[in-house]
Amino acid sequence: MATVYRETRAQGTLSAVVRCLWEDTGQAPKRIVPDGCVDLVECGNEVFVAGPDTTAWTWETPPGVRARGVRFAPGRAGGVLGLGADELRDQRVSLADLWGEEGESLADRVLSGAASLTDVVAERRAGGADREIAELIARLDDGVSRVSTALERFTTGERQLRRRFTFAVGYGPATYLRVSRFQRAIALANSAPDLASLAFSAGYADQAHLSRDCREFAGVKASEFFRARK
Repeated sequence: MATVYRETRAQGTLSAVVRCLWEDTGQAPKRIVPDGCVDLVECGNEVFVAGPDTTAWTWETPPGVRARGVRFAPGRAGGVLGLGADELRDQRVSLADLWGEEGESLADRVLSGAASLTDVVAERRAGGADREIAELIARLDDGVSRVSTALERFTTGERQLRRRFTFAVGYGPATYLRVSRFQRAIALANSAPDLASLAFSAGYADQAHLSRDCREFAGVKASEFFRARK
């Protein structure tokens, strides 16, 4: 089986809930860093949910196995999973543990080929997005330097917004802002000539600021992390 990691866009109504679909057959260990997302994963004989991360973890697909996943857009997993993303933070939880007998039955259907992960999402999807939280996520993703700037002009009180944000995303706006900025640096890494330029382009105060976040989110030096991704 050739080594491959591939992402595709979700189609139809799922595109509002799902950031991407992915599959992976790569056997080399991969460093997974925080991205503000929750994933529903099928791998080997398991179907599980990977909660929003605050630090890096290592993923390795077993030999001969094709792993598949649904990556929810930030803030949208709760409408499918039926609980706050903050309850899943830094955790990997099987469907059986999450939903009991129903989860075990759904996992069996997926593993037998009777249903896909997208079928599970479509069947379980309930309710729409929290519009204020969706707007707050968009503002934070847009490159604001401070959470206070993103919180301006909301009619809802700040304390309530922060509480709802943590429930939907898995951690508070300040952590999400840092995660979003770090993901922006990853996306820009191939076009930046050096770390100082990358830090400026991604919205960091300076290279040291980028280096501190890389240490926390990736567990390695920025020079090592971004060199390995080229």
